[in-house]
Amino acid sequence: MNLQEKINKSLRDKQNEPRTRSGLYNPSSFGRCFRYQYWNRLDLPQTNPPDERALRIFKSGKIFHDFVQSFVDKATIEVKCENDDLCGYADIVTDDEVIDIKSVHSNSFHYMRKETYDVNKEKESNILQVLTYAWLLGKPKGRLVFVSRDDLCIAEYVFYVDKWRDRLQDELEVLKWHWEHKSLPNPKSRAYGGEKSGAECLKYCPYRERGECAEYRASIKPEPRAKKLRSKSS
Repeated sequence: MNLQEKINKSLRDKQNEPRTRSGLYNPSSFGRCFRYQYWNRLDLPQTNPPDERALRIFKSGKIFHDFVQSFVDKATIEVKCENDDLCGYADIVTDDEVIDIKSVHSNSFHYMRKETYDVNKEKESNILQVLTYAWLLGKPKGRLVFVSRDDLCIAEYVFYVDKWRDRLQDELEVLKWHWEHKSLPNPKSRAYGGEKSGAECLKYCPYRERGECAEYRASIKPEPRAKKLRSKSS
């Protein structure tokens, strides 16, 4: 067995270890398909669990995550945030904010630094997550810290609970209604480019091959990505 195979086996074994679930919604899924969040709370068996490449990406993210956390007091990291409907863990908590760490591919990171990049739109799911933690802990703001995997460049964005309160409440109210009424939400690709790309449903959902979503999957017509034009050398 070579090194790659050993790494893959270790990650698979870790992924297959029994886990204790909270039985609540996880704010890390906010902004994604409501049906996915509902099934995830039910802890239904996944039809499409993470493959080996995805597990390696997750592990890489965990390594960067732990590295950044190593620069702060241990008492302020992995703080549990919970109420009757939600349970999650805040990466870093300070006196007045919650900080969430996200590692990203370096190409994506430097694309984010462009003036035309709309972080409120493109990273809405991440914003909802960090601000839900801030709201649960009584903090006025949240900070997203993006780390470039190739060069450890960091970009930080601050968001305020008051400005996002209505959006947070809308998300939670929909989820609570479906749970209380035992009503399966309609599927909708909301993250990863939304319905324009359909990527959340077609590529990233761990339940994407469940029969209940077959009709919706078939209806998705992803918009073609614009090709970059290369100038011809003279």
